[in-house]
Amino acid sequence: MSDLKNIHEEYTTKLKENLSSDQINQIKSDLFGKNGLISSQFKTLGSLNENERKQFASELNKIKDELQKTISEKLKELELKKINEKLENEKIDINLQERPIVRGKIHPVSQTIDEISSIFSEIGFSVEEGPDIENQYNNFTALNTPDYHPVRDMHDTFYLDEQKEILLRTHTSPVQIRTMLKDKPPFKIIAPGRTYRSDSDQTHAPMFHQVEGLHIDKDINMGHLKGCLNYFIKEFFEVDKIKMRFRPSHFPFTEPSAEVDIGYEIKDGKIVIGEGDQWLEILGCGMVHPNVLRNVKVDPEKFQGYAFGIGIERLAMLKYGINDLRAFFECDYRWLNHFGFDPLDVPTNYRGLSRWK
Repeated sequence: MSDLKNIHEEYTTKLKENLSSDQINQIKSDLFGKNGLISSQFKTLGSLNENERKQFASELNKIKDELQKTISEKLKELELKKINEKLENEKIDINLQERPIVRGKIHPVSQTIDEISSIFSEIGFSVEEGPDIENQYNNFTALNTPDYHPVRDMHDTFYLDEQKEILLRTHTSPVQIRTMLKDKPPFKIIAPGRTYRSDSDQTHAPMFHQVEGLHIDKDINMGHLKGCLNYFIKEFFEVDKIKMRFRPSHFPFTEPSAEVDIGYEIKDGKIVIGEGDQWLEILGCGMVHPNVLRNVKVDPEKFQGYAFGIGIERLAMLKYGINDLRAFFECDYRWLNHFGFDPLDVPTNYRGLSRWK
């Protein structure tokens, strides 16, 4: 019995030490192996009488259970420590990195529309809008466009029905018709927006942006038109002087009609708008045809006016040195980051229209 107590005390003390798993397994083998100390004690039970055997077996099982429990706890403790060390060394950060704040840029078309609106608002024009999907009356008939005019053909216009009654507007002039039908003169509006034509190359796109202007009042003449456009062109291109000429042209909705050219010159490979010896067409205009006024119930004997239409992408290309119209619609972030504008830099005539770098 004394040997049993000695074994218990000795190995209980050993198991309290800082042991490795190999050392603990060696102790386990020493105690419970085939010829281990505890296993050997069980072999002596047969040599004892019945009373001694019961007492000795009870004490032996108690010590065996205690030592096995201690060994098992020590091995679990070491295994848990090993797992924790492994997790610490192989730690994976599952937290998402903070995304950098990337401030977007205003598209050159949107910026140009804001610049145009700012300029015309300074001389009393208001902004009107209308739907992209139009009927043929507002888009053609009310604007004095005859049935045989080639612009009505399918190779020029996107029709949405077989009867050719519903279409994608080919200009923003229908906004003028809608405005004049719902209100009474005088009118002084601009109508910026998307327009659609069946055309696509380096300088044309099937969808593009226009701004059209309309001024209807008593005693309006070509002099008012010229003064308005002269003011606009100088303000938009931010120049003090501008050479401008009116060339006779033809549009169904204006009479007389004209194309407007501005002077420019080439400096260091760039177009410089101003007083050069070369000419560049930028817009079409004219006095509103009397038939258009009659179609919207306005008496052409009392009221006259002028109208003009400008391609917004064309103005942006000239002002900001963009040489391919298709780039406006390619959604290239690098291009937008270069040609785009600060979203907080709202154009005004007082602060400056554009601060493009």
